[in-house]
Amino acid sequence: MSRPEWRRSWLGHAEWFFLLAGLAAVDAFVWVNTSTVLYQAYEDWSFDQTLRGLKPSARGFVSDEMSWFFNGRRNVENPDLPRPPEAIPPEQRPRSPEMLLGRLRIPRLHVAAMVREGADSRTLRMAIGHIPGTALPGKTGNVGLAGHRDTFFRALSNIEKNDAIDFETDSGTFRYMVESTRIVSPRDVSVLTASSGHTLTLVTCYPFYYVGSAPKRFIVRAVQVNTGGGHQQASAAAASVPPS
Repeated sequence: MSRPEWRRSWLGHAEWFFLLAGLAAVDAFVWVNTSTVLYQAYEDWSFDQTLRGLKPSARGFVSDEMSWFFNGRRNVENPDLPRPPEAIPPEQRPRSPEMLLGRLRIPRLHVAAMVREGADSRTLRMAIGHIPGTALPGKTGNVGLAGHRDTFFRALSNIEKNDAIDFETDSGTFRYMVESTRIVSPRDVSVLTASSGHTLTLVTCYPFYYVGSAPKRFIVRAVQVNTGGGHQQASAAAASVPPS
């Protein structure tokens, strides 16, 4: 084989290699994002079903979504059905890794995402993570939540003082009001220090549009502003830790 022919052959193989590599990368990206969207959609629906005292199931979720897709509305069965009595209050149940804790909302920024126990990479890929060792909503202390800057916490770049943050759980909805934001080193864990009050700390990487592993952490501190029970309660704080 002559040198020009060898070069054309090599280039042809290289083109196929890079084409297949590109398709694999796109496939992986689509799969990761699709699984995250589906997880959030199912857990969001399941959480609402649980609050109504209904038992969620994959079949019910598909039926509900199909009804919404074709009819423009979701099936709501007995929305006022009382919740069944529980032997152990929600706040006293043991927390297991990746356990669903509730839903976080920041109304002004149109943020709504499910919250799971844990701050490992798998958890943060699928949801906002509750940082182990920090308080739970409604309890005295500092509730620490972490999220990726390029997914669930991207909107934090526009958060402002006095923005409301709602943490909905099966023991109530806790509202927090943003007090301050700051940028800290990843080593600064003082932002997660236990509080004698009721605070909430949101943690994500900074800068928001940095390419690669971001060198800083963006912290949002909020304070609980209501003390009501049921699903009309609220709480607040802000912090940073796991990298995105």
